Amino acid sequence: MGCSNCLFITTASCIQATVLCQSVAVGTSAPSVYGPLSSTPLKGVRPAKRPRLEFEEEVEDVSYAGTEPQDSTFDPAQSVTTETESSQLFTSLVSLYGDAKYIVFEQCPLSLFETCPVCTRVCNVHPCRKGSFLAVDQLCPHCQFFRQWKSQPVIGSTPVGNLQQSAAIYFCGASFSKMKKIFEAMQLRTHTYDAFRRHARTYLEPAIIHSWTEWQTQKLQMLSVANSVILGGDMRADSPRHSAKYGSYTTMDVQTNEIADIQLVQSNEVGGSSYMEKEGLIRNLDLLHGSGVKLDCIITDRHPQIQKFLRERKITHYYDVWHVAKGLSKKLKQLGKDKDCALVKKWHKSIVNHLYWCATSSVSGTEKVAKWKSLLNHIQDVHSHSDPAFPKCLHPLKASKDHSVVSTSVIQRFAPKNIIFPFIGMLCRLYLAAMHFNENAERPQWKTAKGKLMYRLLFPKAKRGGYNVKQVKTEPTICYVLDLMRLVFEEIIHDPLPYLDAVQRILVPQDLCAKLDRPSMDDAVAEHVSWFSQGGV
Repeated sequence: MGCSNCLFITTASCIQATVLCQSVAVGTSAPSVYGPLSSTPLKGVRPAKRPRLEFEEEVEDVSYAGTEPQDSTFDPAQSVTTETESSQLFTSLVSLYGDAKYIVFEQCPLSLFETCPVCTRVCNVHPCRKGSFLAVDQLCPHCQFFRQWKSQPVIGSTPVGNLQQSAAIYFCGASFSKMKKIFEAMQLRTHTYDAFRRHARTYLEPAIIHSWTEWQTQKLQMLSVANSVILGGDMRADSPRHSAKYGSYTTMDVQTNEIADIQLVQSNEVGGSSYMEKEGLIRNLDLLHGSGVKLDCIITDRHPQIQKFLRERKITHYYDVWHVAKGLSKKLKQLGKDKDCALVKKWHKSIVNHLYWCATSSVSGTEKVAKWKSLLNHIQDVHSHSDPAFPKCLHPLKASKDHSVVSTSVIQRFAPKNIIFPFIGMLCRLYLAAMHFNENAERPQWKTAKGKLMYRLLFPKAKRGGYNVKQVKTEPTICYVLDLMRLVFEEIIHDPLPYLDAVQRILVPQDLCAKLDRPSMDDAVAEHVSWFSQGGV
């Protein structure tokens, strides 16, 4: 039942009739109040065959009573319709989702239908709701004037606002449950989680997979004709230690700073979570090889299985300096706790910086080794060395940090580790993270009004009082979200079958619990109650 505190989101161009809806005129009998939920196609547009979708939720009637006006007069000559043809209201499909939206209190639109526009007497007003969609039937019992008003367009059985709300939540990496809590706190009407999942399966996930596949195909074509291809790879597990269900292995083109591929592996596909990283890399390399991409080298961490695999495939392999420096830093920190090695604590930061400098300033392996060995002389204030590859220190150059570790912070935003997603849902969120990263990887640095580059200081807890200097980048863009919206509302919603076929071709592994014996709920509850009644510990 409705209440005076209910809120609805309406579009800027909502009037008595909306696109893809039945037109209504004055008549002697009123259509069903559920008429607003049916639809007819635009003129000149042939409806495409598509699976019929169930209503997002049952239509909810909203109780409302109008008030009798002080002056009631009726002139039959004024009984004319004010309806406008739907095709004239919306000249393009863009207006289905491109209109501005506003928060409207329930009583505000309902008050507009209290009196008949023809005879000005009190009318029977019947509102009904479907998620964020509100339809109002107005019937005058005196002159039989009738009209319908809808807060948003409807395509088939799907209100456009409901679908766009689901798309905005999904494409931006938000959580439906958290958004619903916000809506409930505001008394803002929205659709159910089941409706959100139906939207995702039918429209949103096919759009994501289609968009990523198209972009990746072009990227692989560019890499296949490139003179030099250097990739960086790393895996992100969805939970710590050895309990991970998913592992996502990402490879990045380090020369363009774009993610070339991302593979999702489920632990039961490979016999355990410890084998997911190797399997993810194999799938990455197989895809690249099948697309004609020839690698010069690949940069990863020092995973033993990865080392052996790349050595057997005779692929040039380099270690990511960030992972090497991280391991070295831990050893130096532990060594510095020894009272006989207290000096190591003083040199800790400089030694790690020297490692970065050796990796980034050298052009050959021999030079890197010579520079690294020079550290022992440098600590003793000896700056001339016997190795001809690096005979002399290059003061006052400072070490710089540059690593090719694929950042997982973006993935964490779209697929947080504390939420369990189905396989296709997890894959789509990884693709969204890759789209967001690729679009914003090369954002320019902010400048002040005088043209000075902007930086900020960070004090990570792990540095124990130390700091990092970080560039202040411009705000990230979400053009990929707008492209996905356009794909959903201009193509997929009218004929989703071709896009659904691509989703159905993806091999989805069995759930981790598929091979476990599943007792009936009654037996499980009976055993649970019996165990507690016997005082089990």
